[in-house]
Amino acid sequence: MESKELNPGKFGINLGLVLGGIMTLIAIYMYATDMAFKGQQWPVYIYYIAFPLIIIYAISLYKKSNSGLLSLKEAMKTGIAVALISALVYVGYILIFNYIIDSEYNTKMTEFATDQIAATEAPVEAKEMQLKMVEFFSNPIAGSVFWVAMSLFFGLIYSLIGGLVMKKSDA
Repeated sequence: MESKELNPGKFGINLGLVLGGIMTLIAIYMYATDMAFKGQQWPVYIYYIAFPLIIIYAISLYKKSNSGLLSLKEAMKTGIAVALISALVYVGYILIFNYIIDSEYNTKMTEFATDQIAATEAPVEAKEMQLKMVEFFSNPIAGSVFWVAMSLFFGLIYSLIGGLVMKKSDA
């Protein structure tokens, strides 16, 4: 009888879709309630908690499905797959949102951020730097690339931690 080898990358897809869905729902909620314009960011903290938990959960499910065996490489593939898929789901939402649903939203956010920065007592150079960052990240493509990169970076970190804690070989 042949034993079917599990693919860690494919294993992380479902939970990556769940995680991407969570972030998309958070973004929709924040848009519908105008939280970004009120300076309320607490829903994003839900994502900051869900991200490592879902990655660790995916790694533990992979280990359980693999007869309790887990290598660091398998853990990292699983976690990075979750992070990548979730980032791509969210990027898809961001692109649809910014180019189809509300193409003026980034302009409004930039104006809001500009007013917020102007109200601070920071030095002029710091304000100029902040405004440049706001302008850069208000571009949906640049923001999306940054989002994917940061998701992969933190996915790598959480996968490494999860893999080191849960790794078990058959030796």
